Amino acid sequence: MSSASPPATTKSGWFFAQRGSSQTPSPQKMSQIPERSSLTPQFCFSSGTLRGSSSIDDSISQNLNALLTPSQKGFDPDSTPRRTTARSIGRPACRSYCESVLFPAWQARTEVLDYCALVATSPDPDDPEAAIRDVEKQKDRERVVDERLDPYSGRFFPREARTQALAMLIRQERDVERIVRTQTWNVVRQRCTAVGEDFEDAVNRWRASGNDRRSQPT
Repeated sequence: MSSASPPATTKSGWFFAQRGSSQTPSPQKMSQIPERSSLTPQFCFSSGTLRGSSSIDDSISQNLNALLTPSQKGFDPDSTPRRTTARSIGRPACRSYCESVLFPAWQARTEVLDYCALVATSPDPDDPEAAIRDVEKQKDRERVVDERLDPYSGRFFPREARTQALAMLIRQERDVERIVRTQTWNVVRQRCTAVGEDFEDAVNRWRASGNDRRSQPT
């Protein structure tokens, strides 16, 4: 065992102790997530684009394998092809990867969902189907309802506003995001043996440490 390893700390603070000794890792090459300042309502109303704004979790095992080459030097995406069967990953490398790649990606995704949730509860003057819904409502007011002749004649199902559909999509995406992050963090805990806290505590500690640069006003 090396005598240069950092002093023991509680598991809840495993990758925040003894900062500064690790080399600065190279950023991972991943799909671009829009900065909050560049988000627009149109981005939110494109369900395919919204769902596609998160991909870091898809390659978590591959990225963690890259940390093994070597385990003390932080995340290096160019080392991915040199895979190894070893499971244990050093604390500095795990901390470096989480702080510079995983947590920023999660934070960016959270900001996207928060922004689109706000869009879903805001007025939508550009809704292309607003006029169609108005016409349908007017026709419903004018039609004659006689449930003795047609028991279903009193039923009217208005066309759903796209903000309503967006609100439902955001709720679904938040549920999916939590499941995916839990699965990702389980992989991290399996490979980084010093990890004991859950992902929410880890992310909150990262934010409190001042590394959450994306959410800071410019």
